[in-house]
Amino acid sequence: MPENATVDTQYQAALDYHANPRPGKMATAITKPCETQAQLALAYTPGVAAPVSAIATDPAAAYRYTGKGNLVGVISDGSAVLGLGDVGALASKPVMEGKGVLFKRFADIDVFDIEVQSDTPQAFIEAVAAIAPTFGGINLEDIAAPHCFEIERELQQRLAIPVFHDDQHGTAIIIAAGLLNALELQGKTLEQSRIVCLGAGSAGIASMNLLLALGARREQLLLVDRQGVVHSSRGDLNRYKQPFAVETERRTLADALVGADVFIGVSGADLLSERMLASMAPRPVVFALANPDPEIRPELAHQVRDDLIMATGRSDYPNQVNNVLGFPFIFRGALDVRASTINEAMKVAMVHALCKLAKEPVPASVLHAYGLEALEFGPDYILPKPFDPRLIEQLPAAVARAAIDSGVARLPWPERYPAD
Repeated sequence: MPENATVDTQYQAALDYHANPRPGKMATAITKPCETQAQLALAYTPGVAAPVSAIATDPAAAYRYTGKGNLVGVISDGSAVLGLGDVGALASKPVMEGKGVLFKRFADIDVFDIEVQSDTPQAFIEAVAAIAPTFGGINLEDIAAPHCFEIERELQQRLAIPVFHDDQHGTAIIIAAGLLNALELQGKTLEQSRIVCLGAGSAGIASMNLLLALGARREQLLLVDRQGVVHSSRGDLNRYKQPFAVETERRTLADALVGADVFIGVSGADLLSERMLASMAPRPVVFALANPDPEIRPELAHQVRDDLIMATGRSDYPNQVNNVLGFPFIFRGALDVRASTINEAMKVAMVHALCKLAKEPVPASVLHAYGLEALEFGPDYILPKPFDPRLIEQLPAAVARAAIDSGVARLPWPERYPAD
């Protein structure tokens, strides 16, 4: 079968999946009985007046009498959807529904997906702030840089619930966890490693900031955008790139990679050449995360270097950097202790919990789910698999503990969690 025929078949299969047997991927469900006149009177008028009065007196009562505490708004303006770009708010809806599926499937969190048609970042901010009382947390999604930074920052300042841009921080958490484990296997440390990041949008900048929080040295980081290395002599840098401007004579990606220990690509297909890869330091780590086509194909990369550890964003290669390892569980932990924000301590706790889990023996259920006979920590297994049942057991607890310890939790340690 010709390759384009395979693509056409997959395209049609995706359309059929979304259309049948009913359109879309999400629906609402009733959580209380409503079969009798008495139950109807409790569900709506006159009974509903009781919780209304309670909430009017004490806004925190909304967490007791409504679904707010387990409800996340997945919200986008459609300006940076997957690799498709600015397709608009309405066209982003299948992705936002998909995000809702993942929240529910992996962490039993309810979701309303909200697509906001807005012309400016401020209009988007105002729209989200106006509907925020509905939610226990807000997951911002597929918003283009640099507007995403401004939007997240202002909403975090204005709202007393977690606001989390997953394209930034979810990606950064999974990259950081995989990188720490890969460097350990390569006999290197984050502090000693020279790191090159190709892509200075939301994921690239957030990843570099998180690596700095974990111990990377700023002078060892090189950020590369479409104009080349972000260096101190450039006059075209926005406020988000400026902190990564270093004094260096390196100007191109090829220059930057000579002797580098780590390449992180959050950019585009086929931008890492064989020659560039060959110039890197011994035992390099390559995270080629552009989707669907990475910065360099793993088959080619392994031909060039037999001493590398590699990750991609794809599920058909080892070491997939997949955000589903992060956002359901960080929100689960945040909601369970009613955190007012998702702070750096909680992100760092997620990183270390993921690192630890990848080193533990893999359950038989995971091997069965992936059709494997064996799987253990090593060059082809630096991150847990998404269907690992231990994710929901361990990661939210790590996040909740960090929230409590850092003073942003408004509830004590949940009784249903393992003894702390």
